[in-house]
Amino acid sequence: MRKRGRNLADTDVDMIVGMLDGWSGPLSWQGLIDAVEKRLFCGYTRQALSKHDRIAQAFRLSRIRLAEAGAARGPKRALTPTEQALSERLTRREAEVTRLKAENQRLLERHVLWLYNAQARGLTSAELEQPLPPVHRGQTKATLRRAGGG
Repeated sequence: MRKRGRNLADTDVDMIVGMLDGWSGPLSWQGLIDAVEKRLFCGYTRQALSKHDRIAQAFRLSRIRLAEAGAARGPKRALTPTEQALSERLTRREAEVTRLKAENQRLLERHVLWLYNAQARGLTSAELEQPLPPVHRGQTKATLRRAGGG
C-alpha cells in the first residue's frame, strides 16, 4: 500500500500548471504523475491531481494545444539552439496566455452567478461593496486568558 502524499499547496498547483503550459510531446495523466513525482518527490494519483480545477483545465487545454500543434506540423528547417530555446519559450507563453484567458472567463462567469444570486436575495450594491471587518489578531488568546483557560 502506498503512503498518502501531502496535500497540494497553491504553489504546487502553480508549478504543475506551469509544467503543463510548457509540456511538449505526448501528454497523459500517467506522464504528468511521473513528472510531478520527479519534481515534488511525492506521488499523486490522477484523481488527486484532477480534483484541482486549475490542473484539470490546464491538462485539458494542453491536450488541445498539443493535438493542434501535431496536426499543424509540416516540414521544418533545423533551428539553432538559440532559436529552439526562443521557440519553446514562445510556445510556453502562448499556452500560458490561453490558459489564463480560460481561467479569467470562468471567474467572470462565477462573478455573474454571484451577482445574480445577490440580486435575487435583495442585496444592494452598497451592501455588496462593504469592506471586510478588521482582523483582531490575538483576540482569542485574550478571551481565553480572561476565562482562565490559558
